[in-house]
Amino acid sequence: MQTIKFDDIAALKAKIGKEFGPWSEPIHVTQEKINQFADVTGDHQWIHIDIERCKKESPFGGPVAHGFLTLSLLPAFKNTDEYAITGFRNVVNYGANKLRFVAPVPAGASVHARSRLIAVEPRPMGTMLTRETEIQVVGSQKPAVVYEALMLFVK
Repeated sequence: MQTIKFDDIAALKAKIGKEFGPWSEPIHVTQEKINQFADVTGDHQWIHIDIERCKKESPFGGPVAHGFLTLSLLPAFKNTDEYAITGFRNVVNYGANKLRFVAPVPAGASVHARSRLIAVEPRPMGTMLTRETEIQVVGSQKPAVVYEALMLFVK
């Protein structure tokens, strides 16, 4: 695997691409995970946790994961980049330019993710990278989440 120092702006910019990288290994989104997320966040909306009501009333035919649960799985997906960034002290989640919950993730589905580097910018504290990530239900043609993340690699 190629290593690139966090402040090698030219080498990082060379990794900016129009194509997404390969899909990660899938993660199974169980009803138990959904219920645990509901308990942690206090979001007990019936479309997530009431299985019988969902079967009768939900347009999805069953419970669906919280959008933020799906997003929160990002750190669990294994990195599929062909390079590793090195030499930084830590990485700060700087926020997002874009976040969309496009399609539901049914309870019991598996999701995987892929991403691409879309911007690199030197900053006084380090280097800001912008990555676009799609999380998708395995077998679906439509992403469940589209996320454009800002990550500051600190000197």
